Amino acid sequence: MEKYFEFEKFGTNYRREFLGGLTTFLAMAYILVVNPTTLTLSSVKGLPESLRMDYGSVFVATALAAAIGSIVMGLLGKYPLALAPGLGLNAFFAYTVVLGNKIPWQHALGAVFISGVFFFLLTLTGLREKIINAIPVQLKHAVGAGIGLFITFIGLKDAGIIVQNPATFVGLGDLSKGPVLLAIFGLVITIIMMTRGIKGAVFYGMIISVIVGMIFHLIAVPHKIVSGVPSLKPTFGAVFSSFGDSSFWSTSMIGIILTFLFVDFFDNAGTLVAVANQAGIMKDNKLPNAGRALLSDSIATIVGSILGTSTTTSFIESTAGVAAGARTGFASIVTAVLFILSLFFFPLLSVVTPSITAPALIIVGVLMVSSLSHIEWSRFEIAVPAFLTMISMPLTFSISIGIAIGFIFYPITMIVAGRRKDIHPIMYLFFVIFLLYFIFL
Repeated sequence: MEKYFEFEKFGTNYRREFLGGLTTFLAMAYILVVNPTTLTLSSVKGLPESLRMDYGSVFVATALAAAIGSIVMGLLGKYPLALAPGLGLNAFFAYTVVLGNKIPWQHALGAVFISGVFFFLLTLTGLREKIINAIPVQLKHAVGAGIGLFITFIGLKDAGIIVQNPATFVGLGDLSKGPVLLAIFGLVITIIMMTRGIKGAVFYGMIISVIVGMIFHLIAVPHKIVSGVPSLKPTFGAVFSSFGDSSFWSTSMIGIILTFLFVDFFDNAGTLVAVANQAGIMKDNKLPNAGRALLSDSIATIVGSILGTSTTTSFIESTAGVAAGARTGFASIVTAVLFILSLFFFPLLSVVTPSITAPALIIVGVLMVSSLSHIEWSRFEIAVPAFLTMISMPLTFSISIGIAIGFIFYPITMIVAGRRKDIHPIMYLFFVIFLLYFIFL
């Protein structure tokens, strides 16, 4: 096992990988609650039952899709990268496709399945890997830093430190509230341990915060440990029923499939680059085993749609695990096993509140923004697309849109600066695709 995952090469061990995998799981465990809540449109009243998915079935599909995707990533891609149904894409699935367009959820799963198949075929040809390797190193660092700002913003929002303000869009939250104080406490404790160089500080910070939260009754002590596993029958295989329905094959479905393709591709590419940079895996601006890692993502999406959930993609919360010591795919295996166990121990997940995970996201953001030091800010033609890539992610609340905006400006500034020869032909293709995306989709 140590030899297969090259522990010696990456200077790691079982303890660090286990802590990393556990930290990643704790940081993304919220998806087990958020994804079923979103896909079932539980907050929407008066919705016809035909448009509403079964909550228990989606919960099981979410856990299994995350487990299978993470196992494939760990064994095939060998990256410390966990997968699960992605936020944003699940909202698009539920609120735009199903609720907005009144499209049956079975048809929406069909669109996810087809997008996964396209990704799989593109990966087999090596095109996805070539695309990622064609991205300039300066923009890769900008993507990493932008994702750092993005997840820091998510952490601050989840903690209640930053809240919505109708006058200024965002503002400072009520720091006297218990959950906010718990998040601040966890952040301070984690920062102290990180500064002292304590390994696994992010994970230990979570554990200490949970204990303190229970002492001050900010986190409920679980009254039940084990629960039964809901049936997967309502959603399993439902995707295939859509292909025999003539209404599925419509022009509107093309736009839906393309949106799933676009967002998944660049969210996954951005996350892969960010994790590789943080873990020190990136070599000479190239990602080792990038093809296998991308293949893992497409397989997870296909399997997830069959189980009954929206697009399964790489989770940026994996960077929390990297910060805790994860360096190999073994950490992803650990995360996968914990997702499987969560099927039986769902009541225990109630202790993993946003106040607990928020400090981890904020700390990881600090670590990821360090990649800004590798960008040539003195060159304006580089600074503009790098800055727009970075700042657009938190402001649009989207990794893929941030990448799109930066990639549109990159060839413009490079050409004007007389550096046409330094632009990879694929970047021109990105320019056209992203312009068309903003215009039509």
